[in-house]
Amino acid sequence: MTTPATSQATLVRAGDAEMLDADPTSVITLLADPEHTGERLTSNRSLLKQGTDGAPPHLHKHSAEMFFILDGSLQMLIGNEVTVLNKDDFLVVPPGTPHAFAPAPGCDADVLVVLTPGRERFEYYRLLDRAHRGEATWAEVAATGDRFDNHYVDSPAWREARATA
Repeated sequence: MTTPATSQATLVRAGDAEMLDADPTSVITLLADPEHTGERLTSNRSLLKQGTDGAPPHLHKHSAEMFFILDGSLQMLIGNEVTVLNKDDFLVVPPGTPHAFAPAPGCDADVLVVLTPGRERFEYYRLLDRAHRGEATWAEVAATGDRFDNHYVDSPAWREARATA
């Protein structure tokens, strides 16, 4: 990170961004967390390769989550409906709305993700990376819902859509 948290602007050079790649089917590039943006937002770029499970159904009680599809297609659960977002599509999921995402069948997806207002998220992504490496458990991930405002939920609609994917 090249810009201090107290600055009005946050600049992240491509070579300075932390990349998490323990999951062989995805790469998460950490762009900005609340400490870098004056608590305004957190952002990452996720490259999800064909066949990855993506993010399971969850909701955020305090943050809206925005998705901009840079390339490919992303299958999304929004509430109880499943849809596909394609390159250049933009979506805002309001707080409290269950959602999930994974590459659409037969596709990769390159996605810019922004959550606002900002809540600490980099440590959540690092924990996911450690779980993929076998250095943390999925139970540890599930136990962080309040800390990271990431609350897992059940979704029959998502299970059905992914079973046919």
